[in-house]
Amino acid sequence: MTRKGWILFVSMSVIWGIPYLFIKIALQDLNPGVVVFARVGIAALVLIPIAIFQGALQPLRKRWLMIAGLACIQIVAPFLLISFGEQHITSSLTSLLIATDPIFVALLALRFDPGERVTGIRSLGLLIGIVGVAVLLGFDVGGDEQKLLGAAMVLLAAFGYAIGALLVKRPTIAALPRLGVVSFMCLTSTIVLLPFSASHLPSKIPSMQVIISLLVLGLICTAIAYLVYFALIAEVGPGRATVITYVNPAVSVFLGVMLLGEPLNASIIIGFLLILLGSWLSTSGIIPLKSVIRTGHKQQQDIDTEVSFTDPSPQKLK
Repeated sequence: MTRKGWILFVSMSVIWGIPYLFIKIALQDLNPGVVVFARVGIAALVLIPIAIFQGALQPLRKRWLMIAGLACIQIVAPFLLISFGEQHITSSLTSLLIATDPIFVALLALRFDPGERVTGIRSLGLLIGIVGVAVLLGFDVGGDEQKLLGAAMVLLAAFGYAIGALLVKRPTIAALPRLGVVSFMCLTSTIVLLPFSASHLPSKIPSMQVIISLLVLGLICTAIAYLVYFALIAEVGPGRATVITYVNPAVSVFLGVMLLGEPLNASIIIGFLLILLGSWLSTSGIIPLKSVIRTGHKQQQDIDTEVSFTDPSPQKLK
């Protein structure tokens, strides 16, 4: 992989590992709905002009209603569930539970997507991932009803991400410009959330720490994140780009422990490793290391062409 590819890869691993930290901070002063509205609103303000300039919205005219529905499934509902859930559980646990998304994709594929259906070792991965969730819920959450409620909300958000991932695979959406789709989804989400957030605005100006967190969530974790992610796909191909999925939770747990003083115990470590292994095995059990170390221009072009037709794991918003 090229030097530029490594820079983009590391950047994305960090950018999509930090949202849960800043959501936790923003929730100190703001209603979860307001946090989500601010995040997608800021992202829409940045992405829409770029999408218009690049003509990425034009191809969406005949599919706008479908993409609006996708926005509700993959942004509005998961973002709200995560923000409400983080009122009851740590940012570390939130990121680990969201990492179950590939496991939910595999479960849904049993019924709705034959191309993603799990067999053999992928079935084992599915079982391992479920055990990892059980470890987290049984030992880290225990019988605390509020924590269980928060964990359930986050798992439901991961389920929504999984549904969105399967929908994004459909040719009617997959053929559309990624920038246009994400920009329109952020705009739609902002409009949908406007009535709800307007009735929950704070009575006083939030602290500077909260304002900075909102700016980070909107500008860096959403708008800039997707611009960098598109550049990463163009540089290294979609197959290698998806490896960031296995790095994000570790970044989030590290930040939660170091900056927020969140606990790091044996159940978190074991649950994380089981979910990570289960997600990896249930999606393919292959990390494209050979692709990462190849540097020849011709080889990279060949690999990118191949994975663009075979990659089964579209990325979700974080």
